[in-house]
Amino acid sequence: MATVLVTGGTGYVAKWCIVELLRQNHHVRTTVRDLKRGPDIRDAVKRVVENTERLSFAAADLLQDEGWDSAMAGCDYVLHVASPLGGGAEGDQNSFVAPARDGTIRVLKAAVAAGVKRVVMTSAAATARPPLDSGRISDETIWADPDDPQFDAYRVSKILAERAAWDFMAEHGGATEFTTILPGAVFGPVLTDGNLGSVKIIADLVEGRPKAMPKLGFWVVDVRDLADIHIKAMLSPHSAGERFIAASEFMWMADISGALRESPGQLGRKAPKYQLPTALVRLLLPFLPSLKPLAPLIGRKFLLAGQKARDVLGFQPRPGKTTIIDCAESLAARSWAR
Repeated sequence: MATVLVTGGTGYVAKWCIVELLRQNHHVRTTVRDLKRGPDIRDAVKRVVENTERLSFAAADLLQDEGWDSAMAGCDYVLHVASPLGGGAEGDQNSFVAPARDGTIRVLKAAVAAGVKRVVMTSAAATARPPLDSGRISDETIWADPDDPQFDAYRVSKILAERAAWDFMAEHGGATEFTTILPGAVFGPVLTDGNLGSVKIIADLVEGRPKAMPKLGFWVVDVRDLADIHIKAMLSPHSAGERFIAASEFMWMADISGALRESPGQLGRKAPKYQLPTALVRLLLPFLPSLKPLAPLIGRKFLLAGQKARDVLGFQPRPGKTTIIDCAESLAARSWAR
């Protein structure tokens, strides 16, 4: 079995990658900024994997050069899942872009120097999205324009980081192969209460927030399926040099809320039923700061082609409804969702 480095072990997707790698009997090393976080990650993984003896930790920070060479030593593959979430002022693109882009290049430099066979990087489906009024379908041949106003600072950082990664590997990759995974909105079971990302949308709907929903939709992917496609891309002889969109189906917030209300027991009893008219939402946007980054997507269902991952990697994602219910059930089992 292989030795695999997973970057950013405290993250939501990274934990599930660790789980699935351990289930497939690989040796896993994951990076953390502080080794004191290691026991928390191990405890989280133990909730679904009994044996974690093949899990180890390395101290490395995407914002620093130190630690990456030793983290890579002896690794066959790298799943580069981590991406800094910024920390600057709202709308400050540099607080997202520089850490994501520069951190990715640090990982790739160390991987190439260590002779890693292949790096699989987590990007975002938005990096393959054309202008919203173009009539084109998102697919892996498209490179999104970072100056397109539909993209917020976080998505701009993903576009620029992935582009920089491909450019670096084309010039410096040598024998190290490279693949990127482009997920939609990631939902599914949670293992800890930290780094929930898009799962916060489900947590809010379970608690009845907002009382009336904007017409906003997402291409959904289950975090367990996302971990699976990373490993498929890591091992498949056909994935080197390729991009793969990872998505199950498009769901409006009203669809997600409806799935919660249809779930067993009282899980969705508070889930909202009403959808605000799009025209009204646009009028209210100046007073809804949390929706401002998503303003261009309100009322729009953009098209996306996800067949490549199914054909090349055998990707078989769960139905969106299953993902949403499993996500909510895991939140309900945790104290922070009560």
